Order: sequence, then structure tokens, then C-alpha cells
Amino acid sequence: MRILLLVSAFNGLTQRVWCHLTDAGHDVGVELAPAFATPEELTAAVEAIGPDLVLAPFLKHRVPREVWERWPTVVVHPGPVGDRGPSSLDHAILDGRERWGVTALSAVEEMDAGPVWATATFAMPRVPVAKSALYNGPVADAAMRCVDEVLRKVAAGEAPVAAEHLEREIPGTGELPLLRRAAFELDWTLPATALARRVAAADGAPGAPAVVAGRRVCLFDAVATSVAATAEPGSVVGHDGDAVALATGEGTLWVGYAAELAERRGPKLPARLVLDAERRSPYLEAPAALAETVYERDGDVGYLTIRSYNGAMHTEQCLRLAAAVEKALTEDTSVLVVRGTEHTFSNGIHLGMIDAAEDPAAEAWANIQAIDDLCEALARAEQTTVAAITANAGAGGVMAALCADVVVARDGVVLNPYYDMGIFGSELHTWALPARVGTDVAESLLADKLPVGAARAREIGLVDAVGPRDPQEFAAWLGEQARSAAASGAPARRAERADPDAAGRPLSYYRTVELAEMARDLFDDRHGFSARRRDFLRKAASAETPARLRFPRA
Repeated sequence: MRILLLVSAFNGLTQRVWCHLTDAGHDVGVELAPAFATPEELTAAVEAIGPDLVLAPFLKHRVPREVWERWPTVVVHPGPVGDRGPSSLDHAILDGRERWGVTALSAVEEMDAGPVWATATFAMPRVPVAKSALYNGPVADAAMRCVDEVLRKVAAGEAPVAAEHLEREIPGTGELPLLRRAAFELDWTLPATALARRVAAADGAPGAPAVVAGRRVCLFDAVATSVAATAEPGSVVGHDGDAVALATGEGTLWVGYAAELAERRGPKLPARLVLDAERRSPYLEAPAALAETVYERDGDVGYLTIRSYNGAMHTEQCLRLAAAVEKALTEDTSVLVVRGTEHTFSNGIHLGMIDAAEDPAAEAWANIQAIDDLCEALARAEQTTVAAITANAGAGGVMAALCADVVVARDGVVLNPYYDMGIFGSELHTWALPARVGTDVAESLLADKLPVGAARAREIGLVDAVGPRDPQEFAAWLGEQARSAAASGAPARRAERADPDAAGRPLSYYRTVELAEMARDLFDDRHGFSARRRDFLRKAASAETPARLRFPRA
């Protein structure tokens, strides 16, 4: 089937759909709606493509009538049957819904009002998670079930069903208003649990506004505890790593990230820095849900869980993670598993911290060397190392994982094993990537700059195995993989990964070559890293669809 993905951005869900459809053998192209100045231009582009189906897994823009009247056009809406409006997930989290859903419906004049092709529901997390984590987790899983059903029905010549003829599995749905930032304002007299829910609903955008120490800020990445704080609600009462504790009307609210809020919102940065927590408060132990690393041991296997907000890892964090890996390797285990959380793995260096630095080039240089230290700690380990990619990963995050002896991934994750920010990249990728997939495939991955789904990653050798999508089932499966690695003795892949052309080259050779290229990218800005970084952080709309994503044009 010839399928056009019409989207507002090539985000995580769109990439997952793209990988799923291309792996299934469909002819798939992408057009970014913001790249078209007028509805007429967009319609002309669709006409030139002549798709069998226009699918919109992430679309904030209205589809022109001239498109949906001529081609089957299906929009994936993050709400159950009957739900309408642009803030569906925000409302679902704020209202404490126990179940929610996703609906695939035909584009019509009114947004989210067309007949229904497919719908799927899911249980909402008992403890609220960030809207972005919900979107990339249960929402994306439900969306994929809907996409499969849409393709089945289109292929069979079936038609969608009017929403009023369907049973509403989730009652009380309807059209709900757009929620802007003011709707998430934090009232510090409320209980910490209520505030954490509000922050979750606004995370990652637009952020929950609040006043802390007389300053207007936006808060993100929140966890509530029942520990009472004997300070004025809204006061900073403690810090641990990057996280900051704030007094509330009942309990304590911990936040991992914050941003200045003046005429416009500043970059998301570690809350410790934005709220000046080290000067204002004593050390307190953060709740486990915000812990940067957690080490556990099960017999001969050690598990190091790493956590990073949105997958970005700044200089100090990379140094702490490298130290945590080295410490874990001193244990008398035979296997070390380094894994992410259900919601994040890693996307490499921290562009926000780099952009906010007084000297961005110097900060980027420090950040890339710090993450290289983490990679070397994995690559030089005497124990067998296993990297478990538990959530979507990109750029240096993927390359860091490849430094382990064994790499496994959770089903449904999307990998972006390339650098697309005007930098050459480091993380020992010139050693680890070709050693895994071969020189030709490695060069193709880096040059084509296309996402790779978990199944495809296994086919080309980027990962060794793919485990279940369900987080609990994956954890049990990962345990079996780790115990198998422990039973096999010496690192199984290390000899295989030796570069036959290396002639004994040490890891420092690859690191030196990569950093030489990075120095020119960072300090000479030869490929526009500064501008690309700023555009990415400010979510600047694309002026055109990248050629690599589009259908070939005549």
C-alpha cells in the first residue's frame, strides 16, 4: 500500500508508525504540514504523490477538504470515542481518569469529529506519569493497534462507522477546551499529590507555572512524597543531585527540571540550577522515582538503572554515570546490565545545558568528553556488559549502548543511530557501530539518518535480541538474558567485535579521531551546530520536509 504520513512533526509516534509500516513492506513517505504555506500547496503535494491512504498519527493542523474528499484520510487522536479537543491527555491526567484511549477517525471539517476506523483503550498509570511519557508509552501502543486495524479495513474495502453508532467504552467524553499554561498554575497550599498530577499533565509542554522564592518558573518531572516539610508552602527545603524538594500544603513535592518564566519560557534545565537549590537548602535524599542511578544485584548479575529526563545527559550527569558504572564493575558479579527506565533511555548530550551555557562550545566539548568516559567504562569492562534499551534512544544514546558486549531492546522502541545536529558525533561510534553491523551498513545508517525499529535493529545486528513490550515482562525476560550471559562465562561478543582492520588500534584511537572532528564542529561550527541546536530546542517549524523522508519526486 502507498501510504502518506501527513504530520506536524516527525516525532516519536510518527517514527514508530513509519518503522512499522516500512518493515511490513508498505511504500511510505512523509510530508510535514508546517512546510506548506497554503492548503493549496499541501493538496498539490498529496496529488503528486497519489497515496492509497493518508495517515496522520500526529497532526495539529487542519487537513484541507480537497484532500480528505479525494483520498482516505485518517487522523489518530489521543482520546477514546467521543473525546474531542487538542488537550485530551492533559484533561485525562488532571481528571484522574482510570482508563483512556486512542481513536483513528476520518478527517472531516470539524476536528476529531469524523467517523471511526478503529479505537483502543488502556489503563492509566496509577501514579501519574508525565504527559510525554504517557504519549510515548500506552498512547503509542494503543495507536499502533489502531493503525493496524485501519490498514486491515482499508485493504478490505471496509468503511468507518459514525461515532454515535459506537458504544462509548469510556463514559463522560466530549469536546474539551484547549488548556493553556495558566490552567496548570501551582497553588502551593494544595497537597503534593495534587501538584504532582498538575505537573505531569503539563510535562513536557507547556510546563506548570509557579512562584518559587519570588521568581516565576515552570516546573517539570515531579514526584510527590508524604514527608511533611515544616516550611512555608512553596519554599525550597532540600536537594539531591539535580532534583529539588519544595514544601506544599501536605507532603513534599520533588521536581527534577525547571525553566525560567519571563516573557517566554527559558530552556528546561536541572531544577538544582534554576532554583539555586544548593545555596538555599540542605541535602535531602530524593525519592527513588527521581534517582539518577539505582544499583541492584541478583546473584551473579548486577543491574544499574539509569534515569535521565527526556534522555538528555549533561556533563556532570555523564561523569556521575561513568563513576556509577565503574563502581558497579567492582562488584564480584560476572555480568553488569545497564538499563534505562520504562520511559527513557538516552539521546546523548544535553543540548539545553549546552545552549544555556555562557560558552556553549566549551560546554559541548566538556559534555562530549564526559559521555565518552561513560562509553569507555562500558567498553573496557572486564565483566560481560549488557545494555538494555528500554525506551526510544537516539544519537549518542544509541552509540553508548553499542559499547556493551550484548545489546537488547524492548519491543516497540525506535532507535535513531545517527547524528543530525551538525556534529560528527563521538561515543566511540566509529569503533562500535561498524563492528556490529559492518562498515557498509554503518555508513548507510549514519548517512541516511532514518529511524530503525526494534525488529529491524535485530535483523541488521544493531541489537542482539528484542524482548517483550510490557515493562514487567521485559524485566523478567532481561533477567533470563543476563543469567544466560553469566552462565556463558567470558564476554561472548568481545572477540567478534574486534575490527579486523584495526591492527591493534586502542579505543583511544577512535576517541581521538572522533574528538578531532567534534572540535571543528563545536568551535568552528562548520556544519551549523549552533543554529540547528537552537531550532531544535525552540521547536522551530520545518521550512520543508527532509528529502530522506519524502516519496521520490518525478
